[in-house]
Amino acid sequence: MGFCMRLLLAEDEEDLSRALVTVLKHNNYSVDAVYDGAEALDYLENGGNYDGVILDIMMPKMDGITVLKTIRRHGNSVPVLLLTAKAEIDDRVEGLDSGADDYLPKPFGMMELVSRVRALLRRTAATPEKVRKFYQIGLVSVDVEKHEVLVDGNPVTLTYKEFELLCYLMENEGIVLSRDRLLSKIWGYDFDGETRTVDVHIRTLRQKLGIGGSIIETIRGVGYKADSCGKRE
Repeated sequence: MGFCMRLLLAEDEEDLSRALVTVLKHNNYSVDAVYDGAEALDYLENGGNYDGVILDIMMPKMDGITVLKTIRRHGNSVPVLLLTAKAEIDDRVEGLDSGADDYLPKPFGMMELVSRVRALLRRTAATPEKVRKFYQIGLVSVDVEKHEVLVDGNPVTLTYKEFELLCYLMENEGIVLSRDRLLSKIWGYDFDGETRTVDVHIRTLRQKLGIGGSIIETIRGVGYKADSCGKRE
C-alpha cells in the first residue's frame, strides 16, 4: 500500500461529512473528521501533523475563520481549503485574507473537491524549495520565517495575504506582475474577474508600509512590481 496523505475534515453536516470521508479515502487520503470548530482546533494543535485541512466556515462552538486565524497566529502553515456558502462573498474574502489557501463554494461536486485538494497539496508541496528566508528592498525588509516586516527598522503588522503579496513582489524584484498573475498566485483562484481585490490590497499594503510603500510601483494597465526606485500612483 502506498503512502496516504493525512487530512483533517471539519464539517458539521454529518451526511456531507460522511460522503466526503468516503470519497477522500477512496482517493487514497487518510481522513480525521470532526464536527465543530473547537474540536478542529484541538486536533490541529494537539493531534499531530496534517498535510491539509478542509474547513467549513459555519460550524458550532467556533467558526472556521476563527479556527484559521488561531492556527495561523500560532505559526501553523498547513494548507487550508475553506468550504463556504455560495452567497457569503465577504466570508470568502475574510477567509483568504486570514490565511486560507483556497475556497470551494457549496454546493460542489465531490470530484471537484478532490481535484481542489490535489491541486492545493501539489502547489504547497512545491513551495519550500523556492522560498527565500529574507528579502530587502530599500527601507523594507522581510524575515519570512519570523513572519516579520520592518520599515526602516520599525515593525509593521500585515494580514496573512498582505504578507504573502509583499513577499511575492519582493521575490520577483524588478519584474512586472500582472493583476491576474498576482490574483492566481496569492489567492489561488479566479475571483470572478475581481482583479480590484489586488488593487485594494496593494493600496492597503502601501499605506501600512508608509515611507517604504514607494518600493511598490504601479505599471499602468498591467500590474505592479517591487523596485527600490519604484514610483507610486
